[in-house]
Amino acid sequence: MRQLLSLCLVAIIVAGPVITPAASAANVKTATPIQHIVIIFGENQSFDHYFGTYPNATNPAGEPPFNALPNTPSVNGLSNALLTKNPNLNPANEPGSANPFRLDRSQAFTQDMDHDYMAEQQAFDGGAMDLFPEYTGYPGPPPLEVGKQPVLTTGLVMGYYDGNTTTALWNYAQHYAMSDNSYSSDFGPSTVGAINLISGQTNGVSKMTGGTGAYVGDGYGGYTVIGDPDPYGDVCSGSETAQMSGKNIGDLLDAAGITWGWFGGGFNLSIINPNGTTGCNRSSSSGVVVAGPQNDYVPHHTPFQYYASTANPTHARPKSVQTIGYSGDPANHDYDVDDFFAAVSAGNFPAVSFLKAIAIQDAHPGNSDPLDEQTFVVKVANFLQQRPEWSSTALVVLYDDSDGWYDHQLGTIVNGSNTSADALTGPGSCGSGTNALRGVNSTSLHVQGRCGYGPRQPLIVISPWAQHNYVDHTVTDQSSVIRFIEDNWLGSQRIGQGSYDGIADSISSLFNFSQTISTTPYLLNEYTGEPLN
Repeated sequence: MRQLLSLCLVAIIVAGPVITPAASAANVKTATPIQHIVIIFGENQSFDHYFGTYPNATNPAGEPPFNALPNTPSVNGLSNALLTKNPNLNPANEPGSANPFRLDRSQAFTQDMDHDYMAEQQAFDGGAMDLFPEYTGYPGPPPLEVGKQPVLTTGLVMGYYDGNTTTALWNYAQHYAMSDNSYSSDFGPSTVGAINLISGQTNGVSKMTGGTGAYVGDGYGGYTVIGDPDPYGDVCSGSETAQMSGKNIGDLLDAAGITWGWFGGGFNLSIINPNGTTGCNRSSSSGVVVAGPQNDYVPHHTPFQYYASTANPTHARPKSVQTIGYSGDPANHDYDVDDFFAAVSAGNFPAVSFLKAIAIQDAHPGNSDPLDEQTFVVKVANFLQQRPEWSSTALVVLYDDSDGWYDHQLGTIVNGSNTSADALTGPGSCGSGTNALRGVNSTSLHVQGRCGYGPRQPLIVISPWAQHNYVDHTVTDQSSVIRFIEDNWLGSQRIGQGSYDGIADSISSLFNFSQTISTTPYLLNEYTGEPLN
């Protein structure tokens, strides 16, 4: 079968499409009924920030209501004790000392919090989870309507939304499956999470330019990424860049002849936006984001650009819509998010698709918000549910980091680290190093700078095969998604080289592949998140 796919691929590239890519993806043998997985990788949300009071919403007048279905399961969220006698309500956090408090829909756009590798560990304070205002909190404005504390202090980090603002996500959780026990693979910001999503390995920097603040020594002469360098060689990158060695899931999919792609907002540099911007500086505005136009493309949110084998540094365009997802195409699997909709609409649905919204819709505080994020997520979900491939499709929504927002749950430290940037269990220390993972270039040596699991984040699976109105408690991390891909398409082949995929659980527990499914679309309003049907 793989030889046949390789021959078909050559024919498509050299002589034009002689078979439809959708048929190729459908004919690949998978371990489950899922033949297409679409991963929306959002930005910077903790679990409690989005789901802390699930499934109970305040339902004030003027906001989209949310009323839970009968027998909706509870989550490990904000208990009455955490809401009223929180450990962050202590003098060490003054003047931001605060209990968790609800942000309403008018406060959807907020300040960005501190989510550095070290700051997050300090906020966790050895598991006491009591120093968030001190170490990761920033004061507004934003949000809007900031007349009362604690939004004007570092206590803003204790704010949370409920189903009247994160309405679509709460509705998807009602009808499909969510996890309340999923984590960042490591502590740290966006680049760390993005690289872990595709390789489970932030060690192995092979090239770097600019400063060294985004890296830490791994203890054996190499470096581990703990910050936000841009991809080395990307024409849109800044001065601090990195290239990674080792393998990622794209390399494994290429070797197996499986179609795949990363589809990122703003990646097509030839488009001219309505406001006249183009190239690396294409920008968009939102009625919610009050900070002004934001560049659509964010280089350090594009993980396959960090690897020479899967990079498209010039942002070359695909030869045609029919070659999207295939090896040998000039785009090398890196596309604009618009190309995803074009390819699927043309009958070319890659087996594995990673989606990143333009910056105003990626959920990142400071340049996005839950309402603009909702617009993108609902657009994708509505689109997929009306496709003939929906019966064999899974849409996964997860995040790159927590942004530093308060979450009360400490994850298990499965991989310790002892560097000057570590601080969870004391100065220079994050865990004991039990079950320590090796680096890219070592056979057994435990490298430093990869302490995890990090903060807890939302994870939702939307699919006819997802469990219904279900909360999964299995411990997962960002690499759990690639583990599912490996199990489903690659015969459980692993990336190796110290990747988290070797110790992670898959997201398979959010599915029920023995159930009778319904493919009736569950369509939502892009603006309110409420059901259309």
